[in-house]
Amino acid sequence: MIVLRGISVERAGRLVLADLDLTLAERRIGIIGANGSGKSTFARLLNGLVLPTNGEISVDGLDTRAKGKEVRRRVGFVFQNPDNQIVYPTVGEDLAFGLKGRGLDKAEIAVRVGAALDRFGLACFDDRLAHELSGGERQMVALAGVMVTEPAWLVMDEPTTLLDLRNTRRVMDAVAALEQHVVFVTHDLDLLADFDRVLVFEAGRLVADAAPPEAVDAYRAIAG
Repeated sequence: MIVLRGISVERAGRLVLADLDLTLAERRIGIIGANGSGKSTFARLLNGLVLPTNGEISVDGLDTRAKGKEVRRRVGFVFQNPDNQIVYPTVGEDLAFGLKGRGLDKAEIAVRVGAALDRFGLACFDDRLAHELSGGERQMVALAGVMVTEPAWLVMDEPTTLLDLRNTRRVMDAVAALEQHVVFVTHDLDLLADFDRVLVFEAGRLVADAAPPEAVDAYRAIAG
């Protein structure tokens, strides 16, 4: 589980998040809120991309401040724009990059890369140039690049915002099939209907924490 105790985050003297005390253990957790509400900062706290100004966060017993590297191995992160995540020219090279430094030989890396490509509908993409792929294909490559490392948790920060309906469904089908815990930030409220829990942020504070229908109703009431 992920435990947050007494969390606040300040940037340039401005309070971005305040008064967070949470335990996350559900398999599917949605995060919603207006732009600037603090939801993306919250997402980045979960794998140590952002450190709290006050308080402590532990991921399966690992403190994000003291054990950042270990935390990031347990918590994968998918960004809204896959171009911020894909760093190598070819798809195969990009997936293999995440496995380097883990004591695996080239044969084992090739096996794992091939399995990840097959799993996410990217078979035969090994030698494809990433910049030539469609937006939906690049987002699936970004997802595969994270999942090839086999994290226990996956945080996704608005991964469908740049996608059309078909590719949004493709991403959500992939998410539904994952065994990992998933924390999913989105503005598309309909995507969260089958989630276990939804957190609503407003002006840096958690204002609702409930099942999807109640949480969405609370958000809509705030949005007016």
